Amino acid sequence: MITGKMFRDGIISAANNIANSRQAVDALNIFPVPDGDTGTNMSMTIGAAAKEMAVLPDDCTIGEASTRCASALLRGARGNSGVILSLIFRGFSKGFKGLDEADGTAVAHAFTEGVDAAYKAVMKPTEGTILTVIRKASEAANDLASTNADPFKVAFSALMAAKEALAKTPEQLPVLKKAGVVDAGGQGLVLIFEGIESVLANDVIIQPVAGSSVTPVAMPSKSTVAEASDDIEFGYCSEFLIEKSNAAKEKDPLKLRAFLESIGDCVVVVDDSDIIKVHVHSNEPGNVIQNALKYGQLINIKIDNMRYQHRNANEGVKEGEKPVMPKAEPVNEYGFVAVCAGEGLSELFKDIGADVVVSGGQTMNPSTDDILNAIMATPAKKVFVLPNNKNIIMAAEQAIPLAEGREVRVLQTKTIPQGISAMLMFDDTEDIDANQMNMMDAAENVATAQVTFAARDSEVEGKPVKQGDIMGICNGKIKFVGPDIADITFKSVEKLLKKKQDGIITLIYGEEADEEMATQVEEKLRAKYGDDIEISIVDGGQPVYYFIISVE
Repeated sequence: MITGKMFRDGIISAANNIANSRQAVDALNIFPVPDGDTGTNMSMTIGAAAKEMAVLPDDCTIGEASTRCASALLRGARGNSGVILSLIFRGFSKGFKGLDEADGTAVAHAFTEGVDAAYKAVMKPTEGTILTVIRKASEAANDLASTNADPFKVAFSALMAAKEALAKTPEQLPVLKKAGVVDAGGQGLVLIFEGIESVLANDVIIQPVAGSSVTPVAMPSKSTVAEASDDIEFGYCSEFLIEKSNAAKEKDPLKLRAFLESIGDCVVVVDDSDIIKVHVHSNEPGNVIQNALKYGQLINIKIDNMRYQHRNANEGVKEGEKPVMPKAEPVNEYGFVAVCAGEGLSELFKDIGADVVVSGGQTMNPSTDDILNAIMATPAKKVFVLPNNKNIIMAAEQAIPLAEGREVRVLQTKTIPQGISAMLMFDDTEDIDANQMNMMDAAENVATAQVTFAARDSEVEGKPVKQGDIMGICNGKIKFVGPDIADITFKSVEKLLKKKQDGIITLIYGEEADEEMATQVEEKLRAKYGDDIEISIVDGGQPVYYFIISVE
């Protein structure tokens, strides 16, 4: 029988195994845009569960362990791949509910529940992805369980089927075959299953490898809790290593130190031959991570909320208990939570009515728990959440049933301009359903372009893209590639104007662009289209994107 202890140790082993291969899984992503990649998202998601598992006793039941695991995964889910992973394990917890130990039939049933949960959450399931891998694993488990109740053999058959399904993903998705890679989400799931199998087959927990993004496997002791008052100025302690890269956009660690000192304190930036060690206390962990990514790959990432730690220590919260949630009384009828990165964008969303802004976006997807905490900190009965990124929508939706005492609506805004337009359409005289419909209509009426750099070599519509190239992404598709930021920005605006010739243009420049560059683009546009077009220039301060453009 598979015991609770085996399940507990298996999750810790799985978290370490995918953390060890996180960068390799990230590299499987084909789209060259810098983003919160699959390996990172899945590693951070199951890392939240490993932390929860580490405090369970040896005599825990598999029902208890799987329930605690599913809860931690749900709250820690980041990105679409992380959400799907959490749903798979939520299904596992349903299959193991109430059991002390699991036989082969229970294991097969758990896989069935996992597949059902994952597929139900995806509106248009795509075969050749993580969904195919878990479905094939489930089919193999159920086939064997019908004649053999040995849970270890059933689990092993599922793993073998998952590997086989993963190998076939390039045959199901031509884009994978052309790139010569397997599906990143499926690979992440196989790594997780391999970590569990190591415990089931050999009673061996796979250990972290030096240089990996190590998953925490134990709760911090109270001796490590920050000794500070509840009015701690900078609430988040961020620690990580940067693995230097010749292809990195930035080389000088002193520039990183200057940036960190501008947004926080207790800054440590130690430059070694191959790595840069970073430590900082700030209120913007997302911006810390996004800026650091310019210097190379990040490893050993650790972010702690010192205010929660201190509060929990003062109130006697025991290891393994849920942290105190910073609730606000729902005194208002409506409230808003927006996700964005960049001081200018954060201030903009607050100016147009956002109660809480969650720092995040490309390269740093906030978890479901991050969004849930923001919802609960919003002093409103009805809360609209604007993810402003397609890879954050699913994580935001997972927070809906967790937000006790709030009615939450997640607007499927995929870009910053969509989020801004949606908020501007809000009418407090309308009910929540009418507002949701009107706000999404406004969001969908916005044409958006983003100008960024290629994070990796790739190929787009038969044309090669080299790491470092400037790309113009119009309504989600890479349309322009070249060496000049201003030129690509101008071409991207032109592309949007073809559909909305009398549109209002907004140029939001990021931290790696400036007003002079934005003005240069504006002058080229006026030279071609005349002075009748309306152009606004906004300092967004966003990382990753030189420009975010909207035409409406």
